[in-house]
Amino acid sequence: MCLPIALVCVAGAFAWLKGEDAPLVSRVDEVRERGALVMLTRSGASSYFLGSKGETGPEYELARQFAEHLGVDIEVKVADAFGDLQHMLEAGEGDLIAANLTRTPARELDFRFGPAYADTHTQVVVRRGIRKPRELADLAGLKGAVVADTSYEEQLLAAAGEHPELAWESRADAGMEDLLLAVDEGRIDYTLVDERIFLVNRQFYPNVRDAFDLGPAEPLAWAFVRDDDDSLVQQAELFMRHAEADGVLAAIDERFFRPRKKLDQIGMLRFVERVRDRLPPWLPLFQEVAAEHDLDWRLLAAMAYQESHWDPTAVSPTGVRGLMMLTLNTADEMGLSDREDPLQSIRGGAGYLVYLRDRLPERIAEPDRTYFALAAYNLGFGSLEDARVLTQRMGGDPDRWADVEQNLPLLAKEPYFSTLRNGYARGHEAQRYVRNITRFYDALVWMDTRAHPLLASHGNSFEVIAAP
Repeated sequence: MCLPIALVCVAGAFAWLKGEDAPLVSRVDEVRERGALVMLTRSGASSYFLGSKGETGPEYELARQFAEHLGVDIEVKVADAFGDLQHMLEAGEGDLIAANLTRTPARELDFRFGPAYADTHTQVVVRRGIRKPRELADLAGLKGAVVADTSYEEQLLAAAGEHPELAWESRADAGMEDLLLAVDEGRIDYTLVDERIFLVNRQFYPNVRDAFDLGPAEPLAWAFVRDDDDSLVQQAELFMRHAEADGVLAAIDERFFRPRKKLDQIGMLRFVERVRDRLPPWLPLFQEVAAEHDLDWRLLAAMAYQESHWDPTAVSPTGVRGLMMLTLNTADEMGLSDREDPLQSIRGGAGYLVYLRDRLPERIAEPDRTYFALAAYNLGFGSLEDARVLTQRMGGDPDRWADVEQNLPLLAKEPYFSTLRNGYARGHEAQRYVRNITRFYDALVWMDTRAHPLLASHGNSFEVIAAP
């Protein structure tokens, strides 16, 4: 402990002898005096985005906990392009780059890296329907594109000498989601992507499949300014040791890169198609009605997709109709004159959902409260109450959705429904109904919070020019 103090004292005395009256302050001291750690990043699923409850993302959550370790707040600055991150760091606009950055030999010359917190492979992904390439030589004759100033571009440039037939374009104006969508729609044939990014995003691009890994696994790490002050890097190393030992890294990986069961490929293909073709004219109506009822427009849109696939003229064999597939009785209760009028239908569905939600005991908290209301929308409030009674009889918590949900199918079995007030009910359908809406809602939140091109792809031009 004495040697560093002595060195600081000598350095300070030397500075005084030179006439420099500014004290030596480490980068960690600067961060603490400022009261905030400034994180430089890019918007995306693997780094940072605005979720339904505010700022989130795997890099953000990890950096936020690092800021807590330092005793400061976290601030975020998002670069317009990946290549801007280095310039921003060197200009002093932030303290570290946390953007799913691979630690490569070339980057070691520009940055001081913190410890690796994960390993990843670069994957070549292609559009389904073309012959699956198994190595770089198989990409000859295919149109490709990668995000500029990334390790993806570095890898292709390094391979170009041995494979001069490779043709690709480096895009500084496109993000990873843009390129995956371009592959999905057939505007390009392939791109390169981090396997972790593709793992969490692949369900939203059902026409894209992984072809092969390009090179060995590479470590992911935060990047810091490369100079003589490594105090912040030392703190990052200490923090990462604790984060690994305490399970923080594993929890973030589980939350963001091991998503729960999603839509199957066929279901997502249909969903993506209808997001593009059917949702746009109704989206402002969902937003308007959601604001009127203090609801999330994405929940209303997910309900309408489950009910009618966003078809305002939909009619079921039982006579329910419209975007929200309302019965005549429900439409009358909600004061509607035309169930097939899209705005009336959405207002009726939203009003009925709020009505059902408000009938539930006040002690039931969110999100369970909404799950119960959705089940009642499909099943009827009386049958939902039967399911809650049955759950309590069986030792479960009638106010907890996870407990009630697993008992819903029992409403169709005579030994159970014969003991309940409302008798038989197709509880398994209500179970599937809520699960489907949850998946559609998750998909819409995912797209909306990332300003994803799936919600803004109309009129989006993507001219691919083959590299010479």
